[in-house]
Amino acid sequence: MTENLGQEPTNGGATSDAPPRTEIAVDIVSDVVCPWCIIGYKQLGAGLAQVGEDLLVRLQWHPFELNPDMPAAGQDLREHVAEKYGSTAEESRAARERLTALGDSLGFAFRYGEDARIYNTFQAHQLLHWAGLQGHQTALKMALFDSYFTRQENVSDPALLVEVAARAGLDGAEATRVLQDAPYAQAVRENENYFRQHGIQGVPTIFIDRRIGLTGAQGAETYARAARQALSERAA
Repeated sequence: MTENLGQEPTNGGATSDAPPRTEIAVDIVSDVVCPWCIIGYKQLGAGLAQVGEDLLVRLQWHPFELNPDMPAAGQDLREHVAEKYGSTAEESRAARERLTALGDSLGFAFRYGEDARIYNTFQAHQLLHWAGLQGHQTALKMALFDSYFTRQENVSDPALLVEVAARAGLDGAEATRVLQDAPYAQAVRENENYFRQHGIQGVPTIFIDRRIGLTGAQGAETYARAARQALSERAA
């Protein structure tokens, strides 16, 4: 899938009267309920923009479940954070405020309500796998981030997932079939296992040109340096 970062895929390549564009592969391992994944993605886009406007990104998202054992009903977010990370209520509040401010600076709205919950994302990843085959993976990923973090919706609810898929320009009836028949469930599990077996324990983990891997939201400058390094190593 060839695309400009953050946009839908183009037909790729240059026209006959335009100079060739430099292509670079970007693979992002992430979960749709991971706030640092959307932060990292936004920072990555800003970093790659520093490298040059002629850069054509081949972007692919890969599945990672922060909470694979999360029940369908989900869990209160504050309760979950306290149990999983040992955070106090004050620490949790400060973290949400930091994320909200950082999101605002990058053009993304985090809206944490008092009843915020965290959900299972296995079905969401199945839809993302399918969307990748349709060339709309990033569009769906952005719609899911918006659904969960901005709209505070239940991204484990199949009916809601179909609605989100439609928002992203995908066929709702086909999305329903994907969720009901689960034709991509095994592929998602295999992809998750692959990355865990290769040492991925935190997200986002971003691979640039399949040469450099960075975990966590590293900032635009770091991603720009990594991309320049990868392109330099490729040319050596």
